[in-house]
Amino acid sequence: MRAAFDALNPWMGRPVGPQDAAPDTQAPSAGQRRFRALFISDLHLGTPGCQATALLDFLRQHPSEYLYLVGDIVDGWQLRRKWFWPQAHNDVVQKLLRRARKGCRVVFVPGNHDEFARAFVGHSFGGIEVVADAVHTTADGRSLWVTHGDHFDGVIQCAKWLAYLGDNLYEFTLNLNRHLNTLRARLGRPYWSLSAYLKGKVKTALNYVNDFEAAVAGEARRRGHDGVVCGHIHRAVMREIGGTLYCNDGDWVESRTALVEHLDGRLELLQWSATPAARTASAMADA
Repeated sequence: MRAAFDALNPWMGRPVGPQDAAPDTQAPSAGQRRFRALFISDLHLGTPGCQATALLDFLRQHPSEYLYLVGDIVDGWQLRRKWFWPQAHNDVVQKLLRRARKGCRVVFVPGNHDEFARAFVGHSFGGIEVVADAVHTTADGRSLWVTHGDHFDGVIQCAKWLAYLGDNLYEFTLNLNRHLNTLRARLGRPYWSLSAYLKGKVKTALNYVNDFEAAVAGEARRRGHDGVVCGHIHRAVMREIGGTLYCNDGDWVESRTALVEHLDGRLELLQWSATPAARTASAMADA
């Protein structure tokens, strides 16, 4: 099992060397904002759709005391089909390891695409803790349950073959989206997500999303928490459901979003600019 883990995670089985080094900006500098906690998920490292360069820029500009990796960090499903691991993806991993070395508490909650890591729950790799789920207490005393959310997806639990098929179709959509946005960029048009548009137009998809959100929030409420932070469905949102705060931090293949906790405990969704040089993040919601 460890051999399989190392095969999918080349950084776990070897020391970090000078070849992996990149400028680190953990301490706040001009233009940076320090947060108490960052929550990111669905990076899908190991796929062409991962926006690793934008993510690196975001992490450099947003140091924090806690960093939660809320599942689907590495896409084991895609890597088993075809190996894809450019330098930018390795740089993301080294940035996360560097965060942990410099005193940030980094917690990894595996998802369905990196379910291989669930065999290592309770262990720590390079200072990154692997846990089945987590509880984060905000500065203002709220209890947030942190889980990827795939256990509340009926397709994943009851028809995994259909999930694999859907994953292939989703990858096709992302590839089409990349070509479309290359053309839009040449025309001076802003980034646009085809799959997000399709999700918003298909009633079945909307029903699936609403059912998922209600189920996750309901379980958080049953466990006695004030809210939940999850990922999985690639839809960044923060709202109350039945008196429970539901937060989905989105993804880094389409929306480039993260949930952040300010030093006073206030929560906010940020969307990072598609252009790293812009170095701007826009607030989507706060609570």
